[in-house]
Amino acid sequence: MKYDYLVVGAGLYGAVFAQVAKEKGKSVLVIDKRNHIAGNVYTEEIEGINVHKYGAHIFHTNNKKVWEYITKFAEFNRFTNSPVANYKGELYSLPFNMYTFNKMWGVVTPQEAAAKIEEQKAAAGITEPKNLEEQAISLVGTDIYEKLVKGYTEKQWGRPCNELPAFIIKRLPVRLTFDNNYFNALYQGIPMGGYTKMVENLLEGIEVRVGEDYLEKKAEYDAMAEKIVYTGAIDAYFDYRLGALEYRSVRFENEVLNMPNFQGNAAVNYTDAETPWTRIIEHKWFEFGDQPKTVISREYSSEWKLGDEPYYPVNDEKNGNLYAEYKKLADAESNIIFGGRLGEYKYYDMDAVIASALDMCEKELA
Repeated sequence: MKYDYLVVGAGLYGAVFAQVAKEKGKSVLVIDKRNHIAGNVYTEEIEGINVHKYGAHIFHTNNKKVWEYITKFAEFNRFTNSPVANYKGELYSLPFNMYTFNKMWGVVTPQEAAAKIEEQKAAAGITEPKNLEEQAISLVGTDIYEKLVKGYTEKQWGRPCNELPAFIIKRLPVRLTFDNNYFNALYQGIPMGGYTKMVENLLEGIEVRVGEDYLEKKAEYDAMAEKIVYTGAIDAYFDYRLGALEYRSVRFENEVLNMPNFQGNAAVNYTDAETPWTRIIEHKWFEFGDQPKTVISREYSSEWKLGDEPYYPVNDEKNGNLYAEYKKLADAESNIIFGGRLGEYKYYDMDAVIASALDMCEKELA
C-alpha cells in the first residue's frame, strides 16, 4: 500500500477531498480518465479567453464556510448571472422579474404583474399542479410559460412538459422587483484565471495522473491505497449489473469569431422550440474580457447513451429506485467512498459539491 487514499476523479469533489487529506498529513494519489484535471469545471484558454469546456459554471453560494474555503485557492471576480431569453428575436430579462413582465404585458407596477399572473392561472383552472406545465403556469401564467418556459424546457429534457414532474421547476425564480440577479446568492463570481487554475491550486503538491481509467485497472489501483474515493458513475463501478441510470447529455459547438462582441451577454437562452440549441454562451463576459476576438458555444441538449458525457441525472421515480439499489451495493463495499455528482447520482451545484466533500473529510479524516 503506497498511498492512504486513491482519489478517482480530479473534479471538485475529488480535488477538495485530496487537498484536505494532504493537509491532514495523508498520502494521496489522484487519477482521472480524461487528459486533464478539473472535471466538468475545466476551462481552457482560447484567444486569451477562459472557455468553459463543459458548459457554463457560475459559482454562487450562501454557505460562508464553503466561500471561506474556496477563496483560499482562487480570487473571484464580481460576475453576476443575468441571462437573457431570446424568443424569436424578442428579448426578455431572466429570471422572471418586473423587466420581464413589463416587456410581456406592458405592466408597470408589481400589483399589475401579480394580478396578470393570477388572472392567467385562474383561467387555466390549476389548483394542484400535477406536472411541470401546470406548475409553471401556476407560477408565471400562460404567456410566459408558452414563450419562455415550454420550448426551452422540452429541448432541455427531450420530453413534453406535461410529462415532466412538477418539482423540476418548483424553484423557478419569480420576482416582483426589478432584479435580474439570477442566483441572488450572498457570494458569487467566477475565479479569475479560470476554474482549471483554481483546481490546480487545490491539487498543488499532490500526485496526479491523467488519462488513467480506474475501472480498466481496478485491481492494480486498489492494491495501491488503503482507501478509495470514487467520483465516477456509480452504475459503471458495478458494471451496470442492475441496468444503466439515465442522464441528459449536452453537445457543444464552439466557434471563434473575429469580432469583439457577439451577443453582449454571457448567456442567452433560446426559448422557442424551432431553434435547435438551448442557449449560446459567450465566454469572455464571465471575466469582463476586452480581447479583440470572442468565443461562443452553442449548447444542444440530448438523450444520454453509453459513451456520452453524463450531465444531468434524470431524477424521476424509476431512476430514483434504481439508484437506491445501487446505493445498497455501494454501502456493502468496504474501503470505498462514493461521492460527487456521478458517485451519488445527484445534480449538485458547485458549492454543494464542495460542502459535501468537506463534510466527508470531517467524518473520514477527523
